[in-house]
Amino acid sequence: MHHADFRRLWVGDALGQLGAQVTYVALPVYAVAHLGATEWQMGLLTAAETAAFLVIGLPAGAWVDRMRKRRTLIAADLVRAAVLAVVVLAALTGHGSMPLLYACGLVISAATVFFDVAHQSYVPGLVGLDRVVEGNSKLQATASVAMVAAPALGGVLLRVVAAPVLVLATVVTYLLSAAAVGRIRQQEVLPRVEDRRPLRVEIAEGLQFVVRQPYLRRIVACTSLSNFASGIGNALLVIYVLRHLGLDEAALGLVLSGGAIGGLVGAVVTAPLSRWVGEARIIPVGALLAVPALALTPLAAPLADAGVPAAVPLVVGGALLSLAVVVYNVAQVSFRQRLCPPALLGRMNASVRFIVWGTLPLGGLLGGALGAALGVLPTYWVAVGVTAVAALPVVLSPLIRMRELPVPDPVAP
Repeated sequence: MHHADFRRLWVGDALGQLGAQVTYVALPVYAVAHLGATEWQMGLLTAAETAAFLVIGLPAGAWVDRMRKRRTLIAADLVRAAVLAVVVLAALTGHGSMPLLYACGLVISAATVFFDVAHQSYVPGLVGLDRVVEGNSKLQATASVAMVAAPALGGVLLRVVAAPVLVLATVVTYLLSAAAVGRIRQQEVLPRVEDRRPLRVEIAEGLQFVVRQPYLRRIVACTSLSNFASGIGNALLVIYVLRHLGLDEAALGLVLSGGAIGGLVGAVVTAPLSRWVGEARIIPVGALLAVPALALTPLAAPLADAGVPAAVPLVVGGALLSLAVVVYNVAQVSFRQRLCPPALLGRMNASVRFIVWGTLPLGGLLGGALGAALGVLPTYWVAVGVTAVAALPVVLSPLIRMRELPVPDPVAP
């Protein structure tokens, strides 16, 4: 709180998160309600929005380690603002289309890769390793507040304004985010150019660090499979809520906001909960909690037939899932940052992102295909099953019996 440069990063992150969450509501609603997107088209859109993690995720880490991270964050914000401005202009002039959304999603995902890798690699050097858990918790709390406020605001505004107008608000928030990050004063020291090695060698170092750490391997496997399940479900969420459950756009926004309250609670309780349960054991506990939480989403349909309002299981399940994800993420991200040498942070984070986020577009494509072939509800149960399998690498490991996470020698082979 008293670190001036962290406050500037925090403000920039808050603005970016707010805009991203508004877009998270507005773009899919625009695709489904205005462009008549099918299940397969929504799967393609979900894949496009995360494809860059699979395509350029690995070299991005080596590139970020060679860049000034503050400038990388600013450039990513400006690119995302420009691309979303194109979406707004096309929509307002009657030229909006699904192929345009796919193209914009691809560019935004590329900018997001660089932003996320630079962001996670920037925090330890900005605040110091002794404050990294506190810093990550505050940033996660900001993300959770945005997840609560933005969808509710977006859902209400969609009653009176068109979805593209909401996307325009995201353009403004990205520009303000870039301005806030631009005020950070800390000077970064880049590695000397003559010390650089071939790109493939530096990429390999990041991957080797991840795969050689036994606990990190299990965590990455769990996260990767969990995100694969998320991609399956996310591809169909808007269609499921608007078409199958019969809720309107405002209700969708309120459901997303209600579910995100769990994320806010998770950000607040992560530190004391980790001390009580154990910073190692909290990782498999969070993974296990995600299974029944996600199951409440497909259960909303039969429960609605039994007289339970569909929004109730959606909100409760979303809240539990958000809480589980936040607790899990704060613990495992902080562990990664403590474990990794500073010079390798960008490549390590990119390697992890490549593995764990690279499954999102694959999940989105599978979700769209299964949704078209089997139907939305059976596809959601497939996502629940994958989430259960995802928990096994950390549940069936020493982590479940440990309180403290080990800190091996980061330079050891």
